Amino acid sequence: MHSYPTSAPPGDAGAADQGTRTTITTHTEDLDPLRRSLRQRISDAVRGIAGPIVRFLVRIGVTPNAITLFGFALAIATCVLIIGEVWPAAFAVFFIGSVSDMFDGSVARLSGKVTRFGAFLDSTLDRTAEGLVLGAIGVVFARDGNWWALGACFLALTASFLVSYTRARAEGIGIHTNKGGLMSRPERLALTGLGLLLAPIDHVLEGVIYVMAVLTTLTVAQRVVHVWQELKVAESAPPAPRED
Repeated sequence: MHSYPTSAPPGDAGAADQGTRTTITTHTEDLDPLRRSLRQRISDAVRGIAGPIVRFLVRIGVTPNAITLFGFALAIATCVLIIGEVWPAAFAVFFIGSVSDMFDGSVARLSGKVTRFGAFLDSTLDRTAEGLVLGAIGVVFARDGNWWALGACFLALTASFLVSYTRARAEGIGIHTNKGGLMSRPERLALTGLGLLLAPIDHVLEGVIYVMAVLTTLTVAQRVVHVWQELKVAESAPPAPRED
């Protein structure tokens, strides 16, 4: 679910004290140019498709929080279908929920209903939904006695939370470029959807979870290193001259 624009970070833990910190600005970009360009093209295409839907939702009075709650309800339904191993339906519901993710922030902006609580609710339910879906996949692995894949589920779940947490804590100390890495939320959603789509094929979902666990853990490491480098540059810079 896209976060609503607010003056605070997007509802992640530890970000509330941002306003009391000093912003650190350096030369480091959050994404390489090729990846930024690809994301921008995808984003532009999605906005072109979603625009008429967003305007329709605003016209009939659908609120941003209602869309957020609808997406969360679909995540719960996805979990039920995963545990029942009804893979085609699980993928379809997960896909619809992921698509609805695009609308809450846009509806909030277009309808003038941007609120801090909306951003907080959106981000909180995003994290919860992701945890529930990975947990449901873990239940399937546990039922099959696939303990290595279950462990990978736990690792992917922990690392996915840390990806968000490291960004929020970085913003709390004034670093606002800690958004890159191999496996941020859009990539995790796409990989999860691929796993659900191909789950009827033996060992494919297991392989997807292994890949997600490894890449998400690497993303956490990338973000930790990024913050270390930014702080090192900031601390080595000469102090700004004082004005009389």
